[in-house]
Amino acid sequence: MRSAAELLEELNALDESVQIEAKRARDIGKSVQQTVCAFANEPGLDGGYLLLGVEWERNEKGDVVYWPAGLPDPDKLQSDLASQCAGMFNVVLRPEMQVESIDGKTLIVVFVPEADVTQKPIYFKATGLPSGAFRRIGSADHRCADEDIWVLRGDSQPQSGPDKAIVQDATRDDFDPQAIAEYRRLRANLNPAAEELTYGDDDLLEAIGALRRANDALKPTVAGIVLFGKSMALRRLMPALRIDYIRVNGTQWLEDPDERFAATLDVRKPLLLALRQLQSTILDDLPRGFRLDEGELQSRQEPILPDKVIREALANATMHRSYHVNSPVQIIRYSNRIEVLNPGYSLKPVADLGTPGSRLRNPTIAAVLHDLHWAETKGSGIRVMRRLSTQAGLPPPEFSSAREQNEFKATLFLHNLLTEQDHQWLKRITSTALSGDEAKILLYARETGAVNNTACRDFSGLDTLTASAVLRRLRDRGLLIKQGAGNRTYYTLRDPLVEPEPQPEQAHLPLFENETKVPTAREGRQPTEEGCNLEHATLPPELATLLAEQTGRLDQKTLRQFIIRLCAWRPLTGEELATLLNKKRSYLRNKHLIPMVSEGQLKLRYPESAKHPHQAYVASEPEQEDSE
Repeated sequence: MRSAAELLEELNALDESVQIEAKRARDIGKSVQQTVCAFANEPGLDGGYLLLGVEWERNEKGDVVYWPAGLPDPDKLQSDLASQCAGMFNVVLRPEMQVESIDGKTLIVVFVPEADVTQKPIYFKATGLPSGAFRRIGSADHRCADEDIWVLRGDSQPQSGPDKAIVQDATRDDFDPQAIAEYRRLRANLNPAAEELTYGDDDLLEAIGALRRANDALKPTVAGIVLFGKSMALRRLMPALRIDYIRVNGTQWLEDPDERFAATLDVRKPLLLALRQLQSTILDDLPRGFRLDEGELQSRQEPILPDKVIREALANATMHRSYHVNSPVQIIRYSNRIEVLNPGYSLKPVADLGTPGSRLRNPTIAAVLHDLHWAETKGSGIRVMRRLSTQAGLPPPEFSSAREQNEFKATLFLHNLLTEQDHQWLKRITSTALSGDEAKILLYARETGAVNNTACRDFSGLDTLTASAVLRRLRDRGLLIKQGAGNRTYYTLRDPLVEPEPQPEQAHLPLFENETKVPTAREGRQPTEEGCNLEHATLPPELATLLAEQTGRLDQKTLRQFIIRLCAWRPLTGEELATLLNKKRSYLRNKHLIPMVSEGQLKLRYPESAKHPHQAYVASEPEQEDSE
């Protein structure tokens, strides 16, 4: 069991992490128990630590500093925690606890071991499943959805998945014969003796999970419609089920749609036909390099990004996406990289990607793609992508998962970051010597717009603590600017030789002739988040008046209506809204902003990049009624 001093040292180096949570904990409330539940549930975490009796604040550099504050009655806290862990959950939990003293302050270290898979999911009995269970994602505890319950049960559950659900409005006629023929062709090329090839079409489709028998009739499953559905059936049954290939000028996403795209391609086909078309489109659009094999007299041209890397990226995006979300897969081709975004956060922690074992959101679709050699299903696909990219002289792909936005992104780089031009650029932005890791981080931030700890680990091989130290060192030298906090921390480049992208407030054009300065520093309305400065922000008089009149606790409807009015004035970041409304950013985002985006009341200013450094919220335009 780790000591309180060790945990404090790591907190001050990294802020809260996936395995450590700091609590003031004057008593044992819901927050503590939710963390206990999350630590016990999270697969592969091996448990986590609660450090009780700690205070924290943000210093002038933007870092969170933790120190021992002490506990008034440690014996009572231990007793209360043990009692609640024995009675509140569906199984009895027995966390380990030890009392320690630092600088004369009493702290309690609590270690919650991971529960056995046969006991999962752990959940609050009074709430039930799925919302009574919690998972540990990053440094936060997240309430579980149905998909999480599937992950937590792991190998203890029958081998089926949500993609085996029957699509009630679908019929056998919704299947495309060309897609069925493509399956037979690909399977026969790989294994001519495969037993299912001797079956008739219906028996074959039932064998691979595309059809299921219900009430003595064969009905299409989600997997069946995705893999074999006709284009019109896909439009009727799953309107947003398509894959968009978008060619962007330059290296950054532009807001103006007239200048943003060089070309677009929307693919709405059964997956077995769509994958081949998309692979060809991407390969044809890639620069080519010359290769001369040993013993050969003639060189040949090949795409700079290996074919297998593209295949795995496409397969991962389609077999791991959530088919409950009405959103397309997007493949965005920048001049220096390809970003593949799919709805559905990673069921496996990003730090564990590439390790043996795979958590499949859609096991039926994954099994078909595996049988056709389109994808790996044992967790080796990520390792293959990294190995082949490195062999091609390219940086390894970067992967990021956003639980809040329910999105996963794979970034494939198209050139080595350390060219002679890159070395010259580094000399221009700093006269001091840079280590190899520091240079990679700065170049990565230049190419993608932002860099975080996970990205550093992906492309440099650094461990979590070392990556954090290098990022902070570059921040302290004035080369990077820290954004966000905790597991949402990322850094953007501070480069005086590169024109910065306008901030939302800089790009704002007044919508009203007379605007009034917002009094953010008056009593009762102090800014709630560091890094959000509305000192020079202005509001139209009517909104300023409404803001001044908002006193006391607002009901949900009133608060959301006010948020919509503010975002109709101009795009506002989460920090700006939290400051204006005198709310905590995390509360406002989780309880209001995310649900409002899901319900269509708000839109993201940069919907294609959920973690865009200047992400903001915009009020949705009301739908126009049909004139007919």
